[in-house]
Amino acid sequence: MVVIGLGRFGSSLAQELVEHGSEVLAIDSDPRLVQQFSNDLTHVAVADTTDPGALEQLGVPDFPHAVVGIGTDLEASILTTSLLVEFEIPRIWAKATSRQHGRILERVGAHHVVLPEHDMGERIAHLVTGRMLDYIEFDDDYAMVRTTAPAAVIGNALAESGLRERFNVTVVAIKRRGGGFTYATPDTVIAEGDQLIVSGSIACVESFADIV
Repeated sequence: MVVIGLGRFGSSLAQELVEHGSEVLAIDSDPRLVQQFSNDLTHVAVADTTDPGALEQLGVPDFPHAVVGIGTDLEASILTTSLLVEFEIPRIWAKATSRQHGRILERVGAHHVVLPEHDMGERIAHLVTGRMLDYIEFDDDYAMVRTTAPAAVIGNALAESGLRERFNVTVVAIKRRGGGFTYATPDTVIAEGDQLIVSGSIACVESFADIV
């Protein structure tokens, strides 16, 4: 894995990857950042990542996965991403600082675009305004939430509760008090205090989590 840009996002990602057993080549144009993380990461290098020759010297075209974590220099972010596309790297992730930046990265060929600040802000907004204990949003209007079982479904087996028909959501897993999460089955009876992992469209899971 190659991680380009050792700001807060890139350095955190690179360190997590190393902790999970991945070999990481981290690249930044700032020698101070490279020195700072030289003992924490597998390989670190100082380079201008908008220079194709510099990336080729480091063997970047041979990597199957690349992450562009450059956030402050939009031109460098876009040019670096376009070079990775030209190298035909199979999986390119790129950090965007705005939706417009993200659209440009997608147009130049990034396979996945992440907006860390926006995504975290959206997630926290869901948590502080509703009954959700956790919230994960995916593409194509799909989300999963962790929420406390509402009174409307307590005491019923999932097959009898009519959750899908009434709320258009699916209970994926359930957590009893003092226990861990287990997969939900049609025979699972929901009890007071249970926590549920529920999936469905964003509007439906939000509506379900807001039931009092």
